Amino acid sequence: MRKVAALAAVVTMSLGTLTACSGGDYCSELQNYAEAVKNLDIKDTAAVDKMREEAKKLSKSAPDDLKDDWKIVLDYSEKASEAKGDTGKLSELAKNDGEKIAAASQAIAKHAKDTCKVDIDG
Repeated sequence: MRKVAALAAVVTMSLGTLTACSGGDYCSELQNYAEAVKNLDIKDTAAVDKMREEAKKLSKSAPDDLKDDWKIVLDYSEKASEAKGDTGKLSELAKNDGEKIAAASQAIAKHAKDTCKVDIDG
């Protein structure tokens, strides 16, 4: 359970509340994604599905250097959704994919700040 909370915190902290984005569809869509991940409860399958839908949109408009990072986010969200809130499965997901999702989240967050002038709270 602790790992699930830690992984949810990584996702929320890394991609959390985004503000004031400038330019481009990608930057505008980041704001929608931010709402989907704000206070995300990884055990809430509907919330994870909403986040995944926003991530799908972003993955299509993302800069080439972030495509792999968005694929990691999409793969993670798919697995989280398939876990259907099962804390054992989510703990295993955190164990197996925690480092990858954290690194991808950090890369996305850095680009959001540097390119879209987006500040990430957390």
